[in-house]
Amino acid sequence: MAERVVIPARDDVSSDVAALLDLVERPGRGPIPTVAVLAHTPELFGPFLGWASALALQGLLPRRDHELAALRVIHHGGSSFQRAEHSEFGRQAGITDDELAALGRDDPFDGHVWVAHEAALLRAVDELATSCTIGDPTWSTLASHYSPGQLVEIPYVVGQYTMMSMVANSLGIA
Repeated sequence: MAERVVIPARDDVSSDVAALLDLVERPGRGPIPTVAVLAHTPELFGPFLGWASALALQGLLPRRDHELAALRVIHHGGSSFQRAEHSEFGRQAGITDDELAALGRDDPFDGHVWVAHEAALLRAVDELATSCTIGDPTWSTLASHYSPGQLVEIPYVVGQYTMMSMVANSLGIA
């Protein structure tokens, strides 16, 4: 699919929006396209950037767990852009290439063994993707490992990366 919405040039937006574009700039690669398209809706850009930054950088989940959840969501969403971006982030968080491969399979447990809380986290993502809820057995396992704040964060992480996959897919961001 071709790119459907082009990121506006800095000269075509207000100085406030241009400053936000600078915040999502990736050295040598341009701004993060799934976020930079919000330059077309300036009223949403700043608040979204605050939310997304807080979730990604100040959340309570360990970085590895955050990226495991994100990558599993991205498998369900089928976004090649999100997969490439978060594979890099996942590696930085200690996710191995074998684990990345498992996260990209329909059954992430086929050929890979996860520790109990990671397996429950992946099941939670799968359950949220299919039924928009986490079942009691999965919740029980999660609750034995994660704090209440981390438990609250899990569906928010899943929702965030579901939305970002939808944005990438719908706008043709490859």
